[in-house]
Amino acid sequence: MGQKTISLRRAAHVAVLSLVVIPITAALTAPRAAAEPRKRAQAETATLARRMLAQLKVARPLSIRGYKRERFQPRWEHHKGTCSTRETVLARDARRVRRDASCHPVKGSWYSPYDGKRLTSEKQVDVDHVVPLAYAWRSGAKRWSKAKRRAFANDLTRPELLTVSHSANIAKGGQGPQSWRPQRRAYWCRYATSWITVKHHYRLFVTRRERVALLNMLRTC
Repeated sequence: MGQKTISLRRAAHVAVLSLVVIPITAALTAPRAAAEPRKRAQAETATLARRMLAQLKVARPLSIRGYKRERFQPRWEHHKGTCSTRETVLARDARRVRRDASCHPVKGSWYSPYDGKRLTSEKQVDVDHVVPLAYAWRSGAKRWSKAKRRAFANDLTRPELLTVSHSANIAKGGQGPQSWRPQRRAYWCRYATSWITVKHHYRLFVTRRERVALLNMLRTC
């Protein structure tokens, strides 16, 4: 066999290997490339959140004295006729939801971002106030009018209302980020930015410990 023939075969072998390696390399790098815009978006969101957090007043919490849920929410407001705020949020956050004539969800599938649970019964889920009503009270809402507190409790235009598992909602209660965080660390970034967005819009103040906890969660973005 001549040297020329061997060289041609080697060249062909290298070409075949290149055809195999290039698609494999592309397949491995594709997910990274797809993830880059998401990472950039998270980083930009975190930067904005830090900016908003820096604008919030830092103060000691007000007394819980005088707080009652009824001061915010005697009942869920109704939207578009028969649907209450709670029913609207449950339908918004559900997959394959089915409601009865009075707008109440009777069937659906919900994902709880706090703990990663997937739930198929409306009885297993709650609509959580990201900034709890009792916590908002101690952050400045105590001084609001009843109308403003009611608007806060039923706000569908900001990330204040979220469908979560009943167990996660009970565990959270009225606690702030310095004493409670979502079980899923992957949700800390979103939770912190939502918390800050709500507090910034309503000009609620933060405590020193709360601010530190929020900054720590933003590091996961």
